[in-house]
Amino acid sequence: MTHELLPAGAVPLTHWGVLRAHGPDATSFLQGQLTNDVASLTLSQLRLAGFCSAKGRLQASFLVWRAGPDELLLACAASVLAATLKRLSTFVLRAKCKLSDASAEQVLHGIVGTGVEALMPAAAAWSKLDAPQGALLRLPDVDGAPRCIVAGPAQGTPAGATPLALDTWRALEVRSGIALIEAATVDQFVPQMLNFELVGGVDFQKGCYPGQEIVARSQYRGTIKRRMFVFTCDAPAQPGQEVFHSADAAQPAGMVVNAAPAGAGCVALVEVKLAAFDQGSLHLGTVNGPVMRAGTLPYALPSDASLLA
Repeated sequence: MTHELLPAGAVPLTHWGVLRAHGPDATSFLQGQLTNDVASLTLSQLRLAGFCSAKGRLQASFLVWRAGPDELLLACAASVLAATLKRLSTFVLRAKCKLSDASAEQVLHGIVGTGVEALMPAAAAWSKLDAPQGALLRLPDVDGAPRCIVAGPAQGTPAGATPLALDTWRALEVRSGIALIEAATVDQFVPQMLNFELVGGVDFQKGCYPGQEIVARSQYRGTIKRRMFVFTCDAPAQPGQEVFHSADAAQPAGMVVNAAPAGAGCVALVEVKLAAFDQGSLHLGTVNGPVMRAGTLPYALPSDASLLA
């Protein structure tokens, strides 16, 4: 599918917020807290990263970019921003780093289609460009549709941009296969359960951060028995909602990570036990709930998880 067949336009990303880390130690502080390398992050790059508990469970997921030598900005789900800011702040101690909520001044707008090409011609995914509108953050295409985020003042969207429905943007987020940790899914997943290492969210060489040993053990000891997949369903779904296998009414087989309306139903990212694909079917909410139909991720899974190929 080409992007000409998809809606083009711009939409305020009201489900996102932005944290600021500022000070001489901002980079070194975040380097010791996040799953990805921010020490090497340049002014022309965008990076995906997670913030884990000591048990290796994701508390938040971020898009990270550098606003200056001593300032980094981190976009996350608005529903986890306050709790994440509070938790991160407890680790600052004597570091010369000030953390704050920058959402009011760093308003995010999603741009899809030809508007992206006009703003960032020939830009690669995960690149960042400073422009009069603000920071332009290039995301991976979805179904051939270019996507970027403009982070800047509220009036920073391109002049004359066609309004886009937020549900349309959120459906593209889901189909991108890149999970967003929301309030209902905090502390539920080790990064690999959400394919985070496959989409560039984990650097296994960067050194320590909370939960690093558990994340590394999951990677190198072959203990990943759950993965995230795209599903469609004829009913609406919510993050944190459980999914059940037809043969087991007692134990959930997975959990909805993100979901967006699609027609009368939804498209969703769902973390699922790999064993649940051996036979039977998956259902939303209860073993008798609406059937979950497996879709296609836009990236390859390791051979031991390529059960839907």
